[in-house]
Amino acid sequence: MRFLSAGKLRRLFFPLAWLINHGQQIRFGIGISYKTKIGPGLYIGHEGGIVVSEFAVIGRNCNLSHQVTIGVSRRGARPGVPTIGDNVYIGPGAKLFGAIVVGDNAAIGANCVVTHDVPENAVVVGIPGKVISYEGSQGYINNNDDEQA
Repeated sequence: MRFLSAGKLRRLFFPLAWLINHGQQIRFGIGISYKTKIGPGLYIGHEGGIVVSEFAVIGRNCNLSHQVTIGVSRRGARPGVPTIGDNVYIGPGAKLFGAIVVGDNAAIGANCVVTHDVPENAVVVGIPGKVISYEGSQGYINNNDDEQA
């Protein structure tokens, strides 16, 4: 849909494309804006309850599980949206808020609430999210884009 948001085609096709996209978001329970910057190889394991801010940035080969929220924090120490690195696994029910950076090859556990930066290769669990190891996401990523191979 991103290519339809500019130029002469916008006036003609964008409203129809937006309507179809909105209908699919309702049908599958996945709210990801066409404005969200997403690298190749995004994998969504299960439908339902996924919400991603239109200002978020998601890197290559990331896996999103069901009930994941990548959202905006408007106040506090880190107002803004998350930036997710490459090859990141985000487990079911995880919530990421604020201007945080999730490093490459990180794994975020189920129901984890992340409000601080996550180093590369870290495994983060709990509320609030804490690093428990540096074994990373290897073995959790089930989609690879062709350019990375």
